[in-house]
Amino acid sequence: MKYIWTEDTGAGLHFWELANQHLFHGSFIVESKGSNQGLLDAVRQLVPKEGDRYYLAFDIVYDNMDVVNKYLELRELVAVYAKQIVILDIICFEHIILSFSKLIEWTGTGKKDKIAMREVVLSTIEDHKIDIDRIVDRKTREYLVGFKRYSTERVIKAITYELTENDKWNVKGKRMGDCWYQDCCVSKNMKKTKCGLHERMSGENKIMKLLKDKESQRIEAILYKGER
Repeated sequence: MKYIWTEDTGAGLHFWELANQHLFHGSFIVESKGSNQGLLDAVRQLVPKEGDRYYLAFDIVYDNMDVVNKYLELRELVAVYAKQIVILDIICFEHIILSFSKLIEWTGTGKKDKIAMREVVLSTIEDHKIDIDRIVDRKTREYLVGFKRYSTERVIKAITYELTENDKWNVKGKRMGDCWYQDCCVSKNMKKTKCGLHERMSGENKIMKLLKDKESQRIEAILYKGER
């Protein structure tokens, strides 16, 4: 059996379920462990059966020491079964969304300040963290300083949620917003609809665009190897 274990619940879990459905035709069993601690606890108890493979979607950020400590322990546990347990190279689910090349176009967001910050943040992420020293934009630096408990993951989540605040594009709830994976609707008044898609697209086409985008494909590459 092949498993994808994620720390995400809600929309993040839904993303992996959609990836399993549309990319891998249901060949993986997707399970949420509720949190990074829950995922770590599950791996502590894991003794894989012969032929089983586990792929771990564990959020990795190097400017959160609690996460770093859990990740270091997770790596030690995984090393015991290196051929059967693999940690995916992921920052967080929201980073996949924020990096999506069609995000601004599709959502139709008008938040110019957050659109600009998105570009700055994405361009300065290196080794799973934002390199603050490379940020010269005053507004972005002030925004980062405003976080009471700063981390790269929290910044990414905050900007992503603002850019996808429309319910139909939302990635904060129990599932991804309908517009990510369902056929486009027909609106009589586009001015009242926060959507940048002016031509109808099928749900299959939209979710595949996301799943085949650059960041998604980089992360999913190891899963394709597991298919062989």
